[in-house]
Amino acid sequence: MGLQLDSIDRIVDGETHLKDVSLNFESGQRYVLLGRTQAGKTSLLRIMAGLDRPTRGKVIADGQDVTGVSVRRRNVAMVYQQFINYPSQTVFENIASPLRIAGTPKAEIEKRVIETARMLHLEPLLSRLPAELSGGQQQRTAIARALVKESHLLLLDEPLVNLDYKLREELRDELQQIFGQRDSVVVYTTTEPTEALMLGGNIIVMHEGRVLQTGPTSEVYDNPATTTVAEVFSDPPINFITAEVDTVKAHLRIGIDLPLTGHLADLKPGTYKFGIRSHHFNLTRKTEGDVEIRTVVELAEINGSETFVHFHYRNRSLVLQEQGVRSFKVGQEVSVFVRPCDVYVFGEDERLVRSPSSTCSA
Repeated sequence: MGLQLDSIDRIVDGETHLKDVSLNFESGQRYVLLGRTQAGKTSLLRIMAGLDRPTRGKVIADGQDVTGVSVRRRNVAMVYQQFINYPSQTVFENIASPLRIAGTPKAEIEKRVIETARMLHLEPLLSRLPAELSGGQQQRTAIARALVKESHLLLLDEPLVNLDYKLREELRDELQQIFGQRDSVVVYTTTEPTEALMLGGNIIVMHEGRVLQTGPTSEVYDNPATTTVAEVFSDPPINFITAEVDTVKAHLRIGIDLPLTGHLADLKPGTYKFGIRSHHFNLTRKTEGDVEIRTVVELAEINGSETFVHFHYRNRSLVLQEQGVRSFKVGQEVSVFVRPCDVYVFGEDERLVRSPSSTCSA
C-alpha cells in the first residue's frame, strides 16, 4: 500500500492546524512524526485515518482519492495515548473485537488473537478484565487490538507517553521488532527526540502545523536543515551561540574563539549561529585542540542513566549531557571542553551551513 498526502491544510475555527503538508508513505516502512505539543501530529494522523477531513488537499491511497472516505471504510488501525479498552470484556475479547465486527470466522479470530497476544506477552492474561491489568498491560492490549487487524495503515499517537520509564523501554524494543515484521505503513508520533532516534526508520519533523524536514532519521539528526529542526530534534536543547567569523577564527559571543580548521575552514567572514549539542560538551579533554571553558555548576539533573549539567558562561545559559549518574554540587567549579569539529554552523537565515565533521573521533 502507498499513501500520499497532497497539499493538506486543516483549519478549525479560523486556526490553522496544518499548512501545505505533502508526504509520501510506502508499505513496509516506519515513519516517526516528531514535534512539540501542538505541532500538528495528531491532526495529521486523524486526517490519514479518515477521522477528520482536510480543509484543502487530498489523501490518496493506492492511487485512489480517499479524502472523503470515512474511517469505517478504510483499512486502518490507530493506537492512542490513553488505554482505550472495553472494561466489560476480557483481554481476549478486546483484542478480538475488530475481527468480530469485520465478520472474521471464529477459528481465524482465535488463531490471530493468540498470535498477536504472544507477540505482546499477553497470553497469560487473555481471560482477565482491563481493571485487573497494570497500565503497561492495558496499553499492550490496546496495541494488540490494533495489530490484530493487520491493517495496511497503522497509526500510533504517542502510545507510550503515559507509561513509566522501564515499561516504555520494554515496549519500545518490542514494537520495533513487531514493526519490522509488518508490510504495512507504520506512523508513530512522539515529542521526544531520543525516542525518535531509538525507533529509527524515517522521520518527519513538524513545527506549528508545517513539515520542516523529512528523511532517514539518523541523516536528519546529523544534518538538521534549520535551527528550528535542530531545536526540535535535540533533548536537552541544543546550545546556540552567535559567532563573528573573520579570516582566521570564529569569535563566539561567550568570549571563546575557535580556529577555522576542519569543517570550519573556508567559512566566509560574517555573522553565524553556532550550535553545540549538549553531549558535545565534555568534562574531560578529548584532543589537544579542545577549547576549555572554566565555569561553575548551576544545576545538575539526573535523567535515567544520564546527567544534565547546567552552567553559565558570560551571561549565557548552557547545558552539558554526561553519560552515567554523576554527582555535582551547585557552585562547583568545572572545566567544560568543546571540540571545534563538533560544532554546527547556521547562517543568518538560520539555515544549515556546515555539519560537524564526520572525521571527528568519538
